[in-house]
Amino acid sequence: MIILQVNGLTKSFSGTDLLENVRLEVQHRDRVALVGRNGAGKSTLLKIIAGELSADEGDIIIPKDVRMGYLEQHSGLDSELTIWDEVMTVFAPLREKESRLRTLEHEMSNPAVYEDADRYARVMTEYDELQIEFKEAGGYQFEADARSVLHGMRFYPDDFEKPVHLLSGGQKTRLALARMLLSKPDLLILDEPTNHLDIETLNWLERYLSGYEGAILIVSHDRYFLDKVVTTVYEVSRRKVSRYSGNYSSYLDEKAKNYERDQKLFSQEKDERAKLEEFIQKNIARASTSKMAKSRRKQLERRDWMDSPDGDEKSANFSFSIDRPSGNDVLSLDDVKIGYGEEPVSKNIHLRIYKGDRVAFIGPNGVGKSTLLKTIVKRNELMGGEIRYGTNVQFGYYDQNQATLIGSGTVLQEIWDDWPQMNEKDVRSLLGRFLFTGDDIGKLVSSLSGGEKARLSLAQLMLEKSNTLILDEPTNHLDLDSKEILENALDDFPGTILFVSHDRYFINRIATKVIEMSDDGAVEYLGDYDYFIEKKTEMEEILAATRLEQQLKKPIVKKEVANKENQRHERRLTRSIADLEKKLEAFDEEIETLQAKLLEPELANDHIELMNIQRQIDEIQAVHDEQSEEWLLLQDELENL
Repeated sequence: MIILQVNGLTKSFSGTDLLENVRLEVQHRDRVALVGRNGAGKSTLLKIIAGELSADEGDIIIPKDVRMGYLEQHSGLDSELTIWDEVMTVFAPLREKESRLRTLEHEMSNPAVYEDADRYARVMTEYDELQIEFKEAGGYQFEADARSVLHGMRFYPDDFEKPVHLLSGGQKTRLALARMLLSKPDLLILDEPTNHLDIETLNWLERYLSGYEGAILIVSHDRYFLDKVVTTVYEVSRRKVSRYSGNYSSYLDEKAKNYERDQKLFSQEKDERAKLEEFIQKNIARASTSKMAKSRRKQLERRDWMDSPDGDEKSANFSFSIDRPSGNDVLSLDDVKIGYGEEPVSKNIHLRIYKGDRVAFIGPNGVGKSTLLKTIVKRNELMGGEIRYGTNVQFGYYDQNQATLIGSGTVLQEIWDDWPQMNEKDVRSLLGRFLFTGDDIGKLVSSLSGGEKARLSLAQLMLEKSNTLILDEPTNHLDLDSKEILENALDDFPGTILFVSHDRYFINRIATKVIEMSDDGAVEYLGDYDYFIEKKTEMEEILAATRLEQQLKKPIVKKEVANKENQRHERRLTRSIADLEKKLEAFDEEIETLQAKLLEPELANDHIELMNIQRQIDEIQAVHDEQSEEWLLLQDELENL
């Protein structure tokens, strides 16, 4: 079933086409990614599909019964409600049904209802129909679903009563995502949903979206995430949209094959065009061949010549070099404690960093990864322990919030103020390598996009020529092409790299060590992210096997005595449970018989007898509930033996 069709869509800004004749299709349970460079038009296309922008031409076709949910990039909730109450607003229709069911139940307990046959029939009919609707709509599980999704987004029961307006920006974004997931639209549209998510939350989100019942349309620059989730990729490039089957890696393979094919075709056409132009130039002025040359010129003008596969899109071009190398020992951390004020966020950190290491710091948000980097470069005070620095260690620091940018002047001034000895030509040439050309260098730093600020920060970092790079989320705000350029530059860097990143593909590409941080220390793994996952799984399996082995090694005599006592206790529990089950079964039959009596026509007007029967049912039900609680306790005790 097709739930979204985009036909011939065109969108222009200030007379310049951003999207041209776009065609796109999403079917039920499709997982579709939109990829492309920053500024290519991905978010604009999502906004047009969601109805927040209008197209200049073309059609958006969505069946009437399809519910669509759209979560913008950087969007967050701002509410006076608590986290739990805000999430519960998603289920307002269900809660209204639940309230109506309670009202009907109260009305059914009123003896006067039984005196009016029409009223009684009406109440019972509405109750039966509403109960079925409530159950089919998930009325008996929506609170459990809410707790599960909130837990996945790292909101726990202790957080549920916190007011939303007191949350951080990242928390508000995660809550907005949780709310959107719980609304379960038929078409879920997500613009950069992986922002502000740590690796554990990303893993949860991948599993959740893989099992999602509806269709998903995603914009994301997280390659690992795209490989796990999507099955179709649409590339937005040079105003056009092209479709590729498979996940992101399949898209890259197919794109590379297409590029090679197109290069050959373009080269052939280029040679053919050159020959035509040469023939026209040589023969247009000669009387005997002028007619033929003019015919060739018309042929040249009429033909739809192929554009270069490289297009006019430019890529950044940079590398990192060093002034002088550091000594072999770069950093030593002994019993380090980090945090703000008097509150540590992590302690007991022991690390050794050597020249040439590429170290990735991972762990949940709030565990102190960025704080550790800031403490190492002395932007934060050390709370405890000791950090020793090696010989000739020079730090180059990249702040994920671009706090190193002054932001009061233009792009040109930002570089020139820090390196006044450079002449203007060299500054302009440097900025051009980071895609700042023409009027771009006159832009105010404060007006730059996240991606532009990231590129400007990288330009500053390159000029420092430090031998040890400290990078805090360097891939944030970068499009896929820029990420690849950065990875290539870091691959060739001759010094040491310490970085924090949630981009698992980036970690796999760069890291030679992974440091998993917690609030009580740091554990080192000698490998990339995939190796870290492999070792974690292996260690969990070893731990489980060790526990089993320890249980099996308990003294035989004591074990036999314990077993005999356990067996006696198990038999007593089993007998008690069986007795209770017989009683509960008898209660159920008795209640069923009395409920059948309530429906007997001859008692319809005898409200005294009906009240008497209802009282008996209530009394039996009360005993039934007590016995059920006891059965549950005994069952739990039996299972824990």
